[in-house]
Amino acid sequence: MLLRRAASNKGLPARLHGRIGSSVGRCFAPTIVLASAEFRRSQFARQSSINLPSELGTLPAGLKPFGQTPKSTTPQANEQAATKASEDKDDHHAVVSTFDLFSIGVGPSSSHTVGPMRAAKIFLEDLKNAGVLSRVRIMKVHLYGSLALTGEGHGTPNAILMGLEGEAPESVDAPSIPGRCRTIAETSSLNLNGTHAIDFHPSRDLIFHPDASLPQHPNGMRFLALDQTADLVACNEYFSIGGGFVVNEKTRVAHGENVYYMAYDTKDVEEGRKSQDVAVTTAALPFKNGLQLLDVCKREEMSIAQVVWENERRWRSVSDIRDRTKAIWDVMDKSIENGCLAGDNEVLPGGLKVPRRAPGLYRKLQRGFFGGPKVGMPRSSDSKAPVQATTSRTQAISQYQKDGIELLKKRRRKRMVSPALDFLSAYAIAVNEENAAGGRVVTAPTNGAAGVIPAVLKYYLEFFSDEASSSYASSHDYGLIESDVTEFLFTASAIGMLYKRGASISAAEMGCQGEVGVACSMAAAAFAAVMGGSVEQVENAAEIAMEHNLGLTCDPVGGLVQIPCIERNALGAVKAVTAAQLALNGDGRHHVSLDNVIETMRQTGHDMMSKYKETSQGGLAVNVPMC
Repeated sequence: MLLRRAASNKGLPARLHGRIGSSVGRCFAPTIVLASAEFRRSQFARQSSINLPSELGTLPAGLKPFGQTPKSTTPQANEQAATKASEDKDDHHAVVSTFDLFSIGVGPSSSHTVGPMRAAKIFLEDLKNAGVLSRVRIMKVHLYGSLALTGEGHGTPNAILMGLEGEAPESVDAPSIPGRCRTIAETSSLNLNGTHAIDFHPSRDLIFHPDASLPQHPNGMRFLALDQTADLVACNEYFSIGGGFVVNEKTRVAHGENVYYMAYDTKDVEEGRKSQDVAVTTAALPFKNGLQLLDVCKREEMSIAQVVWENERRWRSVSDIRDRTKAIWDVMDKSIENGCLAGDNEVLPGGLKVPRRAPGLYRKLQRGFFGGPKVGMPRSSDSKAPVQATTSRTQAISQYQKDGIELLKKRRRKRMVSPALDFLSAYAIAVNEENAAGGRVVTAPTNGAAGVIPAVLKYYLEFFSDEASSSYASSHDYGLIESDVTEFLFTASAIGMLYKRGASISAAEMGCQGEVGVACSMAAAAFAAVMGGSVEQVENAAEIAMEHNLGLTCDPVGGLVQIPCIERNALGAVKAVTAAQLALNGDGRHHVSLDNVIETMRQTGHDMMSKYKETSQGGLAVNVPMC
């Protein structure tokens, strides 16, 4: 990521240190463009009576001056940006690493929690590489668009604080985050990158701009680093594009780097993975779309998972691939376990006071599945009260004639037992309750949709897998299921790559069709693959799943990743299995291709009103009371 830096020998008088919250907030308001030294001097002088030097010094190699203006979000602007992004993709393949697409993070949101934490850490790495980190004594972070509208409920402020302290989402101690952030707020002191303490007031130094959006993406952030005299040291803009991926303007627009790798320091990334240009790609088997992916599979006589494996081998050893795959599954499995075994009366954080449901669901399944007492149903020897409850409606006094109405008698409540699908739903709910609680989950491909893929994979392992025997249940021997897990995750990741290239996995761009819809499509394809489907059936399963998620809005109540997000993951998991079943019962031939449905999803997302795209300004978010 490029760091935009402004170096100077003079700055604000020390006496203005206390005013920096208001003065810098005004200087970087949405109407200001920081495009040149002359422009910056005029704006600072006009808005805060600050004199900047005539020369800003020589910029180190690779660093650039600031240069983008926030603007009000409009459908026309979004469509123009989408068209430009689509044109930029024409010459670039879809291949990215499975371990970038599936990344370990913390809840409740990959775009609003994981991405901002990573952005803050990337900015610090840039400061360190430029040799200016030690000069920083003041930090300002501006949040735009969806991040400003739903950031509070999605944990964005806490994520940024942790990123500024040098934490990474894959390794931060999740349970400690709330306490650490309270301490920062109470002491007004933040340990910048773990190197030195700076004065930081979250209520003053985290600035929200709900009515403005940076041009490249709705999830925009602007970081400002200043020295002890409040002189600007460096600044940059970042965009959280979904799934925990963070890019800046150059990466997003010019496509000069692969926008789909995750790293805090670009020097640590292999040159082959940095480039998204087909001409210099190091991907063994590149593909741009679903049709090309099928052609590669047929030409090489490989499954989709094998194609992904061969591409991973260009970047990693076999042992590294296997270790990383196991790590991803371990976190997925643990998130299911944690969610199912959580406290009975635990309430999810936030103003909705939503109780956890997965523990109760799981406990009922454990009690009733193998012939135990039927939960919620009376035994024959119980009191007569339940019998009275089944009395015909015709006994009630009514002014209407009742000829034949006894056919519509009140019915005894029956227990609906569909154990396999009940477990599937419980697993998906368990993961997303963990996510809502800020626990550790895998972005699959996002946190808001983190329950779908783990639930369907767990469902397959427990009810269908040939390798997962009773010994797995007792000993959790990963070796017994490694082939299944790898096939499932690698197939799912190939489908996810197509959506990232052809559309987006960001709810702020696509609505929830870009999160739960994509996860459902990925899971359907993966389930069809491990069930022995052909590559045509796998592609068909992915297409069916998305076709019936088109137009799905993102309208979280209270800006929290809870309602309808948690239940929506359960429905997404069930729909994935159903889509796979439909595909497996066919021969792979179908009228609508996966490429058709991905393009339709992209168009639908850009036609969708912004209030339905993770802003909490429409849908359920405005029709369900918070109390």
